[in-house]
Amino acid sequence: MKQPKLVLIEGLPGFGKSTAAQLVYEILTEMNTGTQLVLEGNLDHPADYEGVACLTQAEYDELSRICGGNSGEELSAHTTCQDNNYLVGYRKIINAYGPLLPKEWMDRLTRKDVYELPLAQHRKLITARWRQFTESALTGPDTYVFDCCFIQNPVTMGMIRHDAAEEYMISYIQELEAIIKPLNPLLIVIEQDDLELAFRKAVRERPMEWSEGFIQYYTSQGYGLTQDTGA
Repeated sequence: MKQPKLVLIEGLPGFGKSTAAQLVYEILTEMNTGTQLVLEGNLDHPADYEGVACLTQAEYDELSRICGGNSGEELSAHTTCQDNNYLVGYRKIINAYGPLLPKEWMDRLTRKDVYELPLAQHRKLITARWRQFTESALTGPDTYVFDCCFIQNPVTMGMIRHDAAEEYMISYIQELEAIIKPLNPLLIVIEQDDLELAFRKAVRERPMEWSEGFIQYYTSQGYGLTQDTGA
């Protein structure tokens, strides 16, 4: 069997994706396979955008004008230009400056987060990102292990946030599948017999902010609103 250059770990929240990803990483490392483990939330994710805002040139120029000083230098240092889009790694800037950043500046960036954009624009950016990653991974020596992001993130954005049709979501995932096919990917889906038990365990073990944010995200937009019966 040809060695995969990409291992994808998927499953519902609380199912143990991160634990499984860590285990796969350790097994590959013990086999002397050069491996990179990329967990959910990684600000340097090579195939996704975590804490990144997408601005037009006009929006970026205006932001640069109101920044100035060290903040302006940080903005430039964490910005890349792609197809007339200015991609700003604003979470990294927050980590560097935190409360010293102007509120107006941060509000502008968070509103333009890649995961806050219209679905069509978001999908275009994400598929382009996966293409870039695939091209890079093909020429490099390492195997990558990704925690979610292949199915979970597109479905969360498409179905949960925008209530996209099932056919649209299938086509989105199939597009990503076609992009990564040259990497001979291995998909591992973590399943649990008792969904409620697994989820409640995750709620107990994680900070309250996680469960509150999860509930708010899943019930206040897109799919959640269409399923609200008013009970």
